[in-house]
Amino acid sequence: MKHWIFAAVLSVTIHLPAFAEDLALKAAVNAPTRTKENVVRDAARHPYETLSFFGIQPNMTVVELVPEGGWYTEILAPYLRDKGTLIGAGDPLVEGDKGFYTRMFKKLLDSNPAVYDKVRMGVFQPSENNFNFAADGSVDMVLTFRNVHNWVTEDNKQVIAAFRAVYASLKSGGVFGVVDHRRPAAMYQDRKAQSGYVHEAYVIKLAEQAGFKLAAKSEVNANPKDDADYTFGVWSLPPTLSNGDYKRAKYVAIGESDRMTLKFVKP
Repeated sequence: MKHWIFAAVLSVTIHLPAFAEDLALKAAVNAPTRTKENVVRDAARHPYETLSFFGIQPNMTVVELVPEGGWYTEILAPYLRDKGTLIGAGDPLVEGDKGFYTRMFKKLLDSNPAVYDKVRMGVFQPSENNFNFAADGSVDMVLTFRNVHNWVTEDNKQVIAAFRAVYASLKSGGVFGVVDHRRPAAMYQDRKAQSGYVHEAYVIKLAEQAGFKLAAKSEVNANPKDDADYTFGVWSLPPTLSNGDYKRAKYVAIGESDRMTLKFVKP
């Protein structure tokens, strides 16, 4: 399948509804059980605003794709614990490199049963076309934070399979929330997204191909200082700072990446 390059800017203006204050979500964001290093990044990742934009509610069944160390899990788990369900879906729990992030995630869950005892684990492995995280039509919301670029290949099979698996898991009216590093529309989209950046229009097109409808876009995670033109891609920026001391002050001043925040709905 051909790899599309979508440089065109959408002409549709999407009006975003104001969201009501969610005290339970604010409490989860401010929970004392969160890791201090994660809390420091709230100013760049805007968890309350992002989750509110997606329309999360405490009684939902929510899937977090590839949670790794659980940055968002620290917020989602206490928020959904009493009335909802959280499923963390990633590689199978096996020994070796492929199981590394799942073991990291399980370590988080085991660290505080009072918070994480009800979190379920599922399998979401686009590289192996292996999706076993929820029954079809059983989920209210699926969230993915800065993962889509990892599924991009020259033939697009992984990302298409991933989006279709998400679509199948959702109930009618269910939400697919996507946050990822946004490549400027005027820049070439490399076929494997090796820079970590992807065109917003590319993500929208693939989601629509899977059956989703774009409900809204938000600029809550935008960063106009980020031009996406770095030797080591997005990892040149915080928090990774892969260039070490080289131009460190410059990259720190730019801050974390410019990110798209997209809300899709299953009709």
